[in-house]
Formats: sequence, structure tokens, C-alpha cells
Amino acid sequence: MEKFATVRHVEGSKFDATTESGHTVRLEGGAKETGGSPMEMLLAALGGCSAVTIVEFLTKMRQPFTSLEVELSGERAENPPRVYTAIHAHYRIGGDVSEDRVARAIDLTEQKYCSVYTMLAKTAEMSHTVEFV
Repeated sequence: MEKFATVRHVEGSKFDATTESGHTVRLEGGAKETGGSPMEMLLAALGGCSAVTIVEFLTKMRQPFTSLEVELSGERAENPPRVYTAIHAHYRIGGDVSEDRVARAIDLTEQKYCSVYTMLAKTAEMSHTVEFV
């Protein structure tokens, strides 16, 4: 098995997670003064995976988008391990783009190419909306 991340204790409930590519992110439980919680970062990973893939498809489809933002919200189970039971992605897309092409890019992202989405869909009900700005 390959190593992809290392998490090191800094102090209290603060940890630094370093990826294989050398990037470091602060994780924190409790007060979250200097970093996001692991569950917040999971939503951020979903947004990043989705956004990267959608941008790749829109570029290949020659869609002149000017902006893309993914706002994520989630509901968690009441009892431990408190997994996400529902996740909603709200996509805001700017530019002179075809609604059909955007829908196709999102469908491909969610159904086949975003591994974070595929993994989370095993435990959570997934939904999305699109806003053209």
C-alpha cells in the first residue's frame, strides 16, 4: 500500500496533515481556531474533486465559463461514528455556458469521475442544485 498522507500532532487538538505531494493542511478538533475539522475537510475534498472534474469537462466541451463555486452542506448521523447521511452540493457557474453541457459535466463528475463523490455516496444521500450567475 502506498503512503499518501501523514498526520502529525502539533499541540492540543491541532494536527498537520501533509500529503504525498508535500502540501500541508491544519486539522483541528474543538475550537477550530487554526484549521478545519476532519469532517469539514471531507466536504472540502468533495468540493475540490467535483470542481476540478467539472472544469476539465467544461474546458473539453469548449464552454466559456468564467467562475465556478461549489457550496457544500451535510447532515450527520446523531450517534457515533456520525457519518454524513446527506450531502448537498450547490454549484454556482458563471459565463456563457450551455445548461445542457453543464448538466452533462456534473452528471459525469458525480456518476463516474469524482472518486470522493463515489465513496461518500455509499453512506450519504447525495443531491445537487445549479445556479447560473
